[in-house]
Amino acid sequence: MALNIVSEQPMMMAEIKESLQSIKEKEELNFRAAKTLEHLERFCSLKKKKADELLAELKKLDIPRLREQHLIKLVDLLPITENDVKVVLQSFAVTVTAENLKKIAETIQPYVK
Repeated sequence: MALNIVSEQPMMMAEIKESLQSIKEKEELNFRAAKTLEHLERFCSLKKKKADELLAELKKLDIPRLREQHLIKLVDLLPITENDVKVVLQSFAVTVTAENLKKIAETIQPYVK
């Protein structure tokens, strides 16, 4: 049976973690979902509400060429220096000015514990 993909949308790790936790309350997770939740509990430090706030702040910066998938990756990885932001964005075919890298890092810093 062939499946048709209707749409694709990037999700933050905080969203996935919250979804898996709510499913876990209702029923037992399969092996893969349980491992995913275990990983997210270890590496996802932001709650969904804080992640949404950070994503909104990053969108307000209105940085050219940065799409939602780039911003979500920044929220997931929480780079706090300009160089860290640059490294995260190197995985995409996108260039960002040094000034914008600094703005992104300064926006993310208050959210890191």
